[in-house]
Amino acid sequence: MGLISSTHSISRYHIEGKFEGSAAEEVRNNLIAYSIPKLESEFDALSAGWTPFESPYNPDFDKFSIQFGTFFLFSLRVDKKSIPVRLVQKYMALEIEKKMEKSGREFISKNEKTEIKEMVMDLLMHKIPAVPSVYEVLWNYEEQNLYLFTTQKAANELFETLFFKSFKLKPIRLFPYTLVETKSAFSNSDKDRIFSLAPLKYTR
Repeated sequence: MGLISSTHSISRYHIEGKFEGSAAEEVRNNLIAYSIPKLESEFDALSAGWTPFESPYNPDFDKFSIQFGTFFLFSLRVDKKSIPVRLVQKYMALEIEKKMEKSGREFISKNEKTEIKEMVMDLLMHKIPAVPSVYEVLWNYEEQNLYLFTTQKAANELFETLFFKSFKLKPIRLFPYTLVETKSAFSNSDKDRIFSLAPLKYTR
């Protein structure tokens, strides 16, 4: 787990907006509503949802706490099916051989190969298990700070989409310009000057 490992990869976010009601109740209800399904789908190549920090493979929020002091702690789990190319090539070769034997031909058309590939991909997608990846989320609601324990682009994009869908609050990833906009005490005129800065090119 990224949160308790000796090294960390962290993305920082500012969370724009607040709940009208109880934050604890809103967070718990929406984590449950958008938790990852307990049963894996045979058809989905990728699925993502929330899980308890202490139980990422059994997403039962009724059994585990999500609140620790002023923080909410939970996880994003992403289940992804990835079919090895060589496995596809193997089953395609077998199916092509069967088709040629059945038809008595020594070759098959490009369209037939495409159909065989689609059939093989569909077959393997049903059989192959999804590989889960778990990313911890530490959210200080009062200070509107959130830490996602990964810097992977795909994981960040999935998190941002699912977080907004779940809580209707916008996560803004922090880097120098967004830090100035959301966390600094600069005046509006100072912010305008910073945002107008451009890289300086020089040669020796």
